[in-house]
Amino acid sequence: MRTADFDVLCIGSVLWDVIGRSSAVMRLGSDVPGRITRLPGGVALNIAMMLARFGMRPALLSCIGRDSQGEDLMAACRHLGLETALVYRSDDLPTDRYMAIEGANGLIAAIADAHSLEAAGARILRPFEDGRLPTPYTGLVALDGNLTLGLLSDIATSPVFAGADLRVAPASPGKADRLRPLIGHARATLYVNREEAGLLCQTDFADAAEAAAGLVARGAARAVVTDGGRMAAEATRGAEVLTGAPPPVMVTRVTGAGDTFMAAHVAAESRGASRSQALTEALQRAAVYVSGEIGT
Repeated sequence: MRTADFDVLCIGSVLWDVIGRSSAVMRLGSDVPGRITRLPGGVALNIAMMLARFGMRPALLSCIGRDSQGEDLMAACRHLGLETALVYRSDDLPTDRYMAIEGANGLIAAIADAHSLEAAGARILRPFEDGRLPTPYTGLVALDGNLTLGLLSDIATSPVFAGADLRVAPASPGKADRLRPLIGHARATLYVNREEAGLLCQTDFADAAEAAAGLVARGAARAVVTDGGRMAAEATRGAEVLTGAPPPVMVTRVTGAGDTFMAAHVAAESRGASRSQALTEALQRAAVYVSGEIGT
């Protein structure tokens, strides 16, 4: 496979999202009418899908089972224009799934079953070992925190990725700690929310600007921090902290909003946008997404 066939590697979870959505305000124990859908998802896949919509050509590095759900998912990815030739197909591991419940008041609960990706471990990186991908790799990589801490640690110190443009997203606040080994990577950009930044730095931040600056002070080369509908910030070592406010919109969905923000930011910079322009475009794209104007 030629690297000219794609311009960004998306490494991490590729699975089915099972999402239940209701227009009602929900609480613990709520039983309400709504819609349940099955959609291609996972952090790496969400980012890849959005990158494709923004004009880029993503390739996937992940684990997908050879079960019927896996065959359906591979077909869906190809239909979306994503390169799947590098995906590790497992004979004995089932295709991963994510389940979430969303109400008018936002995300109520979610469970990520990414055990197959974790079990596959370094096998998803075989294209770097068998010559299908060049080493060291110097291209753009979107990396998600659903990988195990051990594999993320190996990536952080591997000469294969030393020169890569790493764009890193946590899978969830519960897995934010897994990104700690990547804080010191010289070319890594961390995309986190304010809560995740606090977990990584083991402190509470008042706002996104303080959080982004805190990550850089802790050793990150660059950090982009969101805070829901409040001000977002981008901090780069040796430069001033930039901030931007997302446009006010009516929120109709939240699952995938962070992935949309990251993809829009990456795509903007790939087109030559400045730091300020990329942050503004990412906030606008994410706002449109949560308002429901971009179809899943």
